[in-house]
Amino acid sequence: MNIIKAFLTLCIFGLVVIAALFIDFTYKTFSYRQNTQKADAIVVLAGGKGRVEEGVRLFRQSRADFLFFVGVDPSVRKSDLYRQRLGDPSANNVILEKSSRNTLENSIFGRDVIVNCGVHSVLLITSRYHLKRASILFRNSLPKDITIIPYPVDSVNLKESWWSHGGSFQLLFREFYKYCMLRMFFLFAPGELRESVMPTATGG
Repeated sequence: MNIIKAFLTLCIFGLVVIAALFIDFTYKTFSYRQNTQKADAIVVLAGGKGRVEEGVRLFRQSRADFLFFVGVDPSVRKSDLYRQRLGDPSANNVILEKSSRNTLENSIFGRDVIVNCGVHSVLLITSRYHLKRASILFRNSLPKDITIIPYPVDSVNLKESWWSHGGSFQLLFREFYKYCMLRMFFLFAPGELRESVMPTATGG
C-alpha cells in the first residue's frame, strides 16, 4: 500500500511540474513582441502563413541588409517571394535556402548561409507558437557571437485564450513537448549543431 501511495504521489507531483512548465512556456510564447530593433539580417522560416509577407515588409523598411528565406520549396523562385520595386533594397541581398525541410534542418542549413554573409545579428521570423523551439535551435547552431532577436507572426490557429480553444491547446502542447525534448538534448549535447555543413542556397 505504501508503494502505491508513493507512486501516486510521484505521479501527481510530476503532473504538477509538467503543468507549471507548460504554463510558463505558454506565458513566454505570448510574451514575445514584434521588436522594432534593426539587425544585419532578417531570417524567415518559410512555411507558415504571414511569415514571408512580414519579412518582406521589414526588409523594404530597411530593417536589415539581408533577407534570408530558409526552408523554401526547390520550385520557388526569388521573384515569387520578393519583387524589387523602385526605392526597395536590392534583390541581390535576398537569399533562398532550399535544402531544409523541418525546423532542425532550418537551423543547420540556415546557419552557414548566415555565417557566410558575415552576419552578427538576425531577426528570426516565424509563427508565435513556433518561436521558442526555433530560437533554441538557432541559438545552439549559430556561433555564440550572433545575436538572435525573436520576431513572432500571429496566426488564426493560435488563440490567446488557449485554455478554452482545443486546437490552440493541442498546438501549444505539441510545441511544448518538442521544446522540452530539445532542452534535454542540448543539456547533454551542448554545441552539437555548431559543426559546419554546406547548404544549398541560391540568389534566385
